[in-house]
Amino acid sequence: MTARVLIVDDIPTNVRLLEARLSAEYYEVLTASSGAQALDICNSQDVDIVLLDVMMPEMDGFEVCRRLKANPKTHHLPVLMITALDQSSDRVQGLEAGADDFLTKPVDDTQLMARVKSLVRLKSLTDELRARALTGQQIAIEDALRAMDSISASEGSVLIIDTDRRHAERIQGYLTPDHKVDILTEPADAVFQVAGGGYELALVSMSLEDFDPLRVSSQIRTVDHARNLPIILMADSADKPRVVRALDLGVNDYISRPVERNELQARVRTQIRRHRYAMELRESVNNTMALAVTDELTGLYNRRYFDRHLNVMLSKAQEQDRDIALMILDIDHFKAVNDNHGHDVGDAVLREFAARLRRNIRGVDLACRFGGEEFVVLMPDTDTGQAEAVAERVRQSMVEKPFEVGPTRPLSVTVSAGVALKESQADTPETLVKRADVALYRAKREGRNRVIFDAA
Repeated sequence: MTARVLIVDDIPTNVRLLEARLSAEYYEVLTASSGAQALDICNSQDVDIVLLDVMMPEMDGFEVCRRLKANPKTHHLPVLMITALDQSSDRVQGLEAGADDFLTKPVDDTQLMARVKSLVRLKSLTDELRARALTGQQIAIEDALRAMDSISASEGSVLIIDTDRRHAERIQGYLTPDHKVDILTEPADAVFQVAGGGYELALVSMSLEDFDPLRVSSQIRTVDHARNLPIILMADSADKPRVVRALDLGVNDYISRPVERNELQARVRTQIRRHRYAMELRESVNNTMALAVTDELTGLYNRRYFDRHLNVMLSKAQEQDRDIALMILDIDHFKAVNDNHGHDVGDAVLREFAARLRRNIRGVDLACRFGGEEFVVLMPDTDTGQAEAVAERVRQSMVEKPFEVGPTRPLSVTVSAGVALKESQADTPETLVKRADVALYRAKREGRNRVIFDAA
């Protein structure tokens, strides 16, 4: 995933080194030599992540970060502080200023890229939620966009997963004054524990006896309501390669052992606050737009919402030279379902189809009922390979198990899909939909129950 990165440092050599590393990974790089210049850029341009040096004249990095987080226009920007300071108190100060992470000079290339990738993914998800909120044009959503300022990070519900009970109890003691903290010493029960626990954060030890912490973390994310649960790893210095892999897989953060109390508390507060903010946005979107922009039968967004949102997201993708994909799906032989079993069964098939569709797309993807038995999925920041993976997963989810839809015997349901990707600045919402629609009809002509990509 490409992104626009702002490097803020008053030493040109440091800027050039970071710029070279990031440019080699195909990131678009902006630079600023002072805090004031950085604030101007963030206010006037679309930035995805800020790499911020702490030790600068006139305005240090802590103050720059505080101002970014205090501004409603920029408070959602991920900030990665980079500095020669290596004291725990400095990291805590950075995190308390609102920084999303903290790296010490000399910066390790692998850690830098892992952190940048992780924060870019976070920014992408937050941007999508913000875009959906703005699309709704609801008064209540304006409150949600300002909610970060008032959201508390106290009294969180935290789960510690650690086979070393003594270590877990010490971590529990660090957090208990401010949070409700449970300990799980049997990682095999993690999915069960998370499913019924209502947790806002999981702390996972990298030293689990007889268990792979990365697998445990991924299994936690299989629980529907825990797919966006923040996860912090507790790692030794020797765990660095696996930590980098974990961050690349979607783990939110890590803290080095021996765990320092204040740093742990600061990182936990940051993750809980961020999680609550995202939940606030989701709740606002779900509640305030339900009547106007959702399909009553399936609970998905309706055509009216899709048309407006597609226009917004395509324009954004073109401005930032990012990928975007559109998939149109049509339930095969749906008319026969209504004719042979009645409209009640047909409605049940549509509801079950929508539920499976929702479960098998990604958090950033937008699913809508296009009309009748047609559905669309808008996939931001998605190339051909990623779109193919989503489309095939959706198609397979329909055929792997018959639909249980009432008193009739289970029905076998298949789906045909056409996928189109943004090709140029000349694309419009209409041309993108048209190309996906042509691909869909080709899928139906070639035998149905398949995915066809636009070949234009």
